[in-house]
Amino acid sequence: MNWISIGDISEIPLRGARCVKTPQGKIAVFRTAENEVFAIEDHCPHKGGPLSQGIVHAKAVTCPLHNWVISLETGKALGADEGEVPTIAVRNDDGALYIALESLMMAAE
Repeated sequence: MNWISIGDISEIPLRGARCVKTPQGKIAVFRTAENEVFAIEDHCPHKGGPLSQGIVHAKAVTCPLHNWVISLETGKALGADEGEVPTIAVRNDDGALYIALESLMMAAE
């Protein structure tokens, strides 16, 4: 995989997110309370809400528009809702973060 540097984990607050622009679109990169890092496309499968502006809890994010809960691990809607967003591979090297855009391109196919 071709890993692209996106900064340091310290740039993302605990239970927060930041948005990364790529040629394939916006990627939301999340940091959980346990310092785990996940990346998914920055749009809710329901109405396209900006997931990077949602509330992070455990390994999920709640969309700020209509409260859909999306798994950060799988990209799938949780509970009674249906739909999913592509996940992007993330690597954490002692705080330095990298994403693999190939994983996004494969998910889009």
